[in-house]
Formats: sequence, C-alpha cells, structure tokens
Amino acid sequence: MDEKTFSQQSAMVPPDQTVIQQTPEAPAGQPLPETTEIAAHEQRKAYGTAKTENLRDSELWRYLLPAAVILGCLALLAIPLIILIPLLANSLDPAAHTHSLVWLWIVMILLEIGAAAIIIYGLTKIFLTQAGNYRS
Repeated sequence: MDEKTFSQQSAMVPPDQTVIQQTPEAPAGQPLPETTEIAAHEQRKAYGTAKTENLRDSELWRYLLPAAVILGCLALLAIPLIILIPLLANSLDPAAHTHSLVWLWIVMILLEIGAAAIIIYGLTKIFLTQAGNYRS
C-alpha cells in the first residue's frame, strides 16, 4: 500500500465520504506525554470603542513638555558656552602666553553652536509643533 500525505488523500476522497485522521501514537510500552499547560480563567470586560471612552486628561503635559524642551535646549546651548567663552577670554590675555590656542576655542565655539542648532531645530520640530494639533 502506498503512503500518501493527508492533502493527497483529501484530494482523492469523494465529497460524500469523510477522512478519519489518526492521532500520533507513542511507541509501544510508552504512555503519551502529558501536557504541562494550565487553562487560565481570566475575566474580560469590553470597555467600548475609543469614541465612547473618557479620553480627557488634565492637559498639563501640553505646558510641561514644551517647557522641558525649551529648558533642555537652553541648557544644551548654554553649558558648553559657559565653559568655552572663559577659555577663549583667557587665551586672549597677553600675560597668559596662550595666543596660539585662540583659533582652537573659536572653532570649538562654532562647532558647538552648529551642533546645538541642529539638535535644537530637531527637538523643536518634534515636540513643539505637534502639541497644538491635539486640541479639541
């Protein structure tokens, strides 16, 4: 007798006859393995759609988020400048003998301002332009 797969058998069976599937059996003398799954009984509640739910909030985040972003942008710009500007001022002092480092501090200040401008532009575009769109 030829072995045929289930799909081949189902294709060859006339529509008025049913095919009996056999369950896999364990080798002789060995019991079938028991499952370790436990049926969980959990309660499910339907709360409705988003249109019927109360989605109002305190709207405090609309003020706190832009304030935090603005403060972060100011800190991103101010902290490196607070460090670099005194270094530039000290290098301009004739008694310090560090005139060769003037170009370094100027380049560092320009790089910091450029990088901060790109980051600040991205943060304001992400966080400050979309906040007004959620007003109802």
